[in-house]
Amino acid sequence: MGAVYLAEHTLLGRPAAIKILLPTLSADEGVVKRFFNEARAATRISDPGIVQVFDFGHDVKGRAYIVMELLDGEAMDKRLARVGVFGLLETLRLVRLICTSLGAAHAKGIVHRDLKPENIFIVADPAVPGGERAKILDFGIAKLADCDEPGPVDAWADVLMGTPMYMSPEQCRGGAVDHRCDIYTVGCVMFAMLTGKPPFVAAGASALISAHVHELPPRASSRVPGLPASVDALLDRCLHKDPGQRFPSMAALVQALAAIEHAVHRASGAMPAVEAPASYPASGPMELPSLAPPPEATTAVGSPSAAARIAREPRTTRRPASRRSRMRWLGALAVTFVAGSLLTMVAVRGGRAIRAGHEPARPSAASRLECKAN
Repeated sequence: MGAVYLAEHTLLGRPAAIKILLPTLSADEGVVKRFFNEARAATRISDPGIVQVFDFGHDVKGRAYIVMELLDGEAMDKRLARVGVFGLLETLRLVRLICTSLGAAHAKGIVHRDLKPENIFIVADPAVPGGERAKILDFGIAKLADCDEPGPVDAWADVLMGTPMYMSPEQCRGGAVDHRCDIYTVGCVMFAMLTGKPPFVAAGASALISAHVHELPPRASSRVPGLPASVDALLDRCLHKDPGQRFPSMAALVQALAAIEHAVHRASGAMPAVEAPASYPASGPMELPSLAPPPEATTAVGSPSAAARIAREPRTTRRPASRRSRMRWLGALAVTFVAGSLLTMVAVRGGRAIRAGHEPARPSAASRLECKAN
């Protein structure tokens, strides 16, 4: 459809990528609207996992263009061709990030509708576990549920759009789609990451479309023995023919992915990359778990209970709590006794005797004689 050029802003010196439509397609109003739809969709989503778009329009020759950030990394389809399959933990981590970004798109009323390895770019990011994150590209056929310009979207209602290997059954039927369409395609992408191929592979588009609509997907573990049953169950739910039987939202899918990721880390004895999800909501923002101590470890007044202290202290190196209390009481009593004795002693300084707690008094004759003898 066009070409992508490496560019640099002449004033800022900032690198960018410019996607330009071919002249023949730039003359097609419908194609240009779909092309600019990608720019509008991307600019509405503020998420580190969505490619940034800086500008779009027509150049002096009338060609439609989009200016976007230049990514330094590797497309997922290229990595799959290079490594064969992704590791389980790597897959869970990257898919979790993809789902988080798609959830941000869904919150803006945007459904991608064409997620596939070619549209996912893997870039370095030291701020996330594993040091890499996924960037989602190409919102060219995205459905904007609350688009200010409904014409282009309505015009596609009866048009079959997508990539057959990764299309949802409702897309294959040419019906209405919503966010659950992206949940199906995430399942296809995750299946390909784990096994090297999407769930359905056929020679032609019609056979692929028929498979998505009528055939049950295979289990990922049938292609890669040893995958946990929880992964098969998650993929089965993502790839359900009925959208109502899939995960209700990307947030719910993120929760399920995080739970499996935590369990895999725990089984391997490694430090989990994410906390085990406890009561995250199925949709909306996720709250961090409370960092307060568990209720059973405190007494009614909020101080650690004896049971909690004993659980934290090895019995072989600590005295019983009652004996430690007696020793502290006896030590305090001894200090008080010594301090009291010192206060009642007579201090002899410079030939004068001073009793604690009394005004200075004239020394007796016996005291003066004793001082002189000394």
